[in-house]
Amino acid sequence: MPDLSRWYVKTALAYLALALLLGVAIVWPAEGGASLWQGLLWPAWIHLLTVGWLTQLIFGVAFWLFPRHSRARPYGPQALARVAYPLLNAGILLRLVAEPAIAWTAAPLWKALLALSALLQWTAGALMAGYLWTRVKRR
Repeated sequence: MPDLSRWYVKTALAYLALALLLGVAIVWPAEGGASLWQGLLWPAWIHLLTVGWLTQLIFGVAFWLFPRHSRARPYGPQALARVAYPLLNAGILLRLVAEPAIAWTAAPLWKALLALSALLQWTAGALMAGYLWTRVKRR
């Protein structure tokens, strides 16, 4: 398995573990029966599962198993996929902080950081799509 795939897959597994832990916190009953954390953490939990776990896992497995670029360079030019990794993870981590903060307080700074996190993740997705596009070809 190439290094970049291992990074994506291991990071995805870490996000899965964090999402499962967050899921416990969300349903843990507070005094009065309702979870204090549900309103604050629900969006972050969903995002951890869908982008942190699933999307990142898909990126890692796709990098590893999609058709080879060529015999000499099986993974081809990897710059786009390598840049996508830190952008995706910066966006995920930023969102994990900004989303609960927006639920707590509607300060404009948090909304701007949430928008930045979305932009980072979108850019990562576009870069990865651009990279994988070169590996999907006719025989």
